[in-house]
Amino acid sequence: MNAYPEIAAWHSKLAVIALVVLLAWETARPFFPFFAGGREKWIQRGRHGAINLAIGIFNALLTGLIFSSAWFAATVWAAEHQLGVLRWIPMPYWARWLAALLMLDAWTYFWHRINHVVPFFWQFHKLHHVDRMMDVTTASRFHTLEIVFSSILRVPVLVLVGCGIEQLALYELLLFAVVQFHHANIAVPEPLDRLLRVVIVTPYLHKVHHSVAVTERDSNYSSIFSWWDRIFRTLRINRDPRRIVFGVDS
Repeated sequence: MNAYPEIAAWHSKLAVIALVVLLAWETARPFFPFFAGGREKWIQRGRHGAINLAIGIFNALLTGLIFSSAWFAATVWAAEHQLGVLRWIPMPYWARWLAALLMLDAWTYFWHRINHVVPFFWQFHKLHHVDRMMDVTTASRFHTLEIVFSSILRVPVLVLVGCGIEQLALYELLLFAVVQFHHANIAVPEPLDRLLRVVIVTPYLHKVHHSVAVTERDSNYSSIFSWWDRIFRTLRINRDPRRIVFGVDS
């Protein structure tokens, strides 16, 4: 039985909770005063968020209706044929789960980087970057064709990794939580951010990635674990993040 739809429903509930918490944080202590002001600014914020979330909801429905079954079938087929790194290399149960998360996140890093390096994919991915008022809702703003390409390519990745649907579900839960967190228009205290970014991507790091400056935009590709950028030398730090301008000029 395909348990993915049921697991995805729980993900949706947790995503809504995280969204509400981060929206409240942004309202109380925004890093950039994008929507500070009177009634017109609140209307602008509502319109901005509604557009981004509508895109995200549409893509989530598309994924759930079309691709989740393909992912489940890929994990079952790989299990039946004993395919995947997790089956080829003996390891303890806990290590299998950890390895699954690491390999899926490594693929997400490379896929993200491909979307910046390859012009064909960039023309879709830049929809995510044109948002000049990045906040938590920007985490949902992706071109549908980017989601389609990502979802199709995930099928052979799941076979190669050899993970189960439950491991994929856990990865997606962590991914969405961290992605919402590091897109949010918030400021984590610098000492805490410095500690967190040893392991995960923080708002400080991801603000650099959304910079209008190409040299900054083409860096910090990690999604959950920040060490991929250190390993592959794509980490970039901006010592004065308040001077960052978001968006795409070309």
